[in-house]
Amino acid sequence: MQNLLNEDAVVPRPRGTLPKVCATVTAVTAMVGVWLVSPERLFGWVAMAILILTLGPLLHGLCLLPEEILHHANTRYRCPPVLSRVLLACGLSGRTVPAAGGAGLLLYLVGQPLPDLSHCCELLCLVSALYPLVKTLGVLGPSEVEVSDICEGRKMNVAHGLAWSFYLGYLQLVLPRLEESIAAFRASHLDGPFQGRGSRKLLILIPLNANISQKLENEDDNISFYDNLPNVEMDRAGVRGRVFKHSVYTILDEQREGGRECVVEYATPLLTLHRMSQESSAGFGETERRQQVLLFYRTLRDILERSLECRNRYRLILLNDLHENEPHFLSTVILRHLQQQEKEEFCLTPPPQQEMADPFLYLNHQGLMSCEPSLMFSSDKPKPLKEPVENSDA
Repeated sequence: MQNLLNEDAVVPRPRGTLPKVCATVTAVTAMVGVWLVSPERLFGWVAMAILILTLGPLLHGLCLLPEEILHHANTRYRCPPVLSRVLLACGLSGRTVPAAGGAGLLLYLVGQPLPDLSHCCELLCLVSALYPLVKTLGVLGPSEVEVSDICEGRKMNVAHGLAWSFYLGYLQLVLPRLEESIAAFRASHLDGPFQGRGSRKLLILIPLNANISQKLENEDDNISFYDNLPNVEMDRAGVRGRVFKHSVYTILDEQREGGRECVVEYATPLLTLHRMSQESSAGFGETERRQQVLLFYRTLRDILERSLECRNRYRLILLNDLHENEPHFLSTVILRHLQQQEKEEFCLTPPPQQEMADPFLYLNHQGLMSCEPSLMFSSDKPKPLKEPVENSDA
């Protein structure tokens, strides 16, 4: 496995507004071209085009309406008002109806008939009637990018649910108690880990291939199990004293020296993603699994960054599967993160000292600064303020 140092090159960013900008530029360019050819008919053509584009979806929504009312109104739309929810689900409200009404009003206000108005009306009726058929057959169905954008925008991906479940059902419960568990572990292991400088965070491994081993030592023989932290027990979902635990591992370098202990584990929801990709009924292939793992990492990172309870108690490690055949790569990655964490948390070099022109003066300053602070009183009597002297030319 390879550590992804440059995560921005791998983790997908949320989709932006560039498609809207491109669509706006294309529409403005087309309208400018029509205006140059026939400026007096610009608004008429724009109104007719909008009518053609909006009446089709409205007719398609009317085709969806009977199915929803007859067979799904009582099961899918139980929250009142049922009718308005059905209309909204079929696309018969929102932006489509006002757009069609505004286009019709604009066409009426233009007042100047378009050339061959009867032919334009025939085209309007024919295109609007054929749109529901073409749409129902899937010819005008949404692309994968559109579906992905909708799912990410409405938080409908599998990764979003797994990330929130992992946070609310596990990390939010155990991370605030991690320091107490480590303190209890130190008290029972006086010669063990966490006595000096060391990682007191939970290292969470997130491999892109979602292939998780049940024991870390099976992945890398430079990693060995040391002990478990004290169990965290709490009443959860009707279970009295549900147990949560963390494992401490010893990480060796390439020379099998310099053992470092840390609390590390895989993100358990990735087991679900891996099993789903192996079930044909889930419709979840390897490509979709990798995409969902990246979305899981991005969602979990955003959630934890906003969590006050979990701040400075975790470290996410995103792993690639390009070097999964290297025997000691996982230990190398973990050690690299531990070293980076120490550099971030501890100052390894003394603060720079300014050079003084006179070293004895420097020592005197050091002596004065090291003395206990004391109050100094003056024995001189207070003097009046100096009166202003008038200095003006006669």
